[in-house]
Amino acid sequence: MTSAWETILSVHQHIVDHGDKRTDPWPLVYSPIPVTLIVLMYLGLVWAGPRLMRHREPVDLRVVLIFYNLAMVGMSAYMFHEFLATSWLSNYSLLCQPVDYSNRPLPMRMARVCWWFFFSKVIELSDTVFFILRKKNSQLTFLHVFHHATMILNWWSAIKYTPGGQSFFIGLLNTFVHTVMYSYYGLAALGPHMQKYLWWKSYLTCLQLLQFLLIITHTTYNLFTECDFPLATNILVVLYAIILVILFGNFYRQSYLDKKKRK
Repeated sequence: MTSAWETILSVHQHIVDHGDKRTDPWPLVYSPIPVTLIVLMYLGLVWAGPRLMRHREPVDLRVVLIFYNLAMVGMSAYMFHEFLATSWLSNYSLLCQPVDYSNRPLPMRMARVCWWFFFSKVIELSDTVFFILRKKNSQLTFLHVFHHATMILNWWSAIKYTPGGQSFFIGLLNTFVHTVMYSYYGLAALGPHMQKYLWWKSYLTCLQLLQFLLIITHTTYNLFTECDFPLATNILVVLYAIILVILFGNFYRQSYLDKKKRK
């Protein structure tokens, strides 16, 4: 038992010692323990929340959802601007871009927006809380829970070790998609009278699938070139994106293609 505990401590020490020293002082970055606890509490909430709400009335969150989605649109648009502006000003390459670990203003600006992107994934756990409080348990799919939980861990790793470089491409695409996505959710929160303007819901899923395919293409290219960016990170990105293509593709099939066949 002592040996196992010593091994855990040794692994933890290795993790914290080999991160980017610029981002270590920032909230939730230095150690994996806080984000791991957040994910475990999130999974606990997914399990316990619907059970606690079973005999309660759904909570009316219409006003909260309108302001929440509006805030997320603003945050996503801000991060998209920062990813685009910082990479553009730094003459980032779309084909191969190592991380600049210096303390110069532009690399630090890129690192900061990477941190905000990571932190936005913590904020987005609110999506699940709202589903539970509104008793929309059908929305608590494996895709929803898996995506929310794993994105936090993935981007903790990014802000800990690679806050910049090739990582910017994922953040750039995802913040654009989320600007569109939360715009949709915000309009939907206004009420049933908005449904006639929300005919483009299926295209939102297509946009999400497109971003994953672009990420796979972009990252796979770097697996076969000499690029000073961690190979293991690129491999994990490709595998993760493939999983999301499968999950989102299955969601698209069930939600739109199968429904059309039944009509």
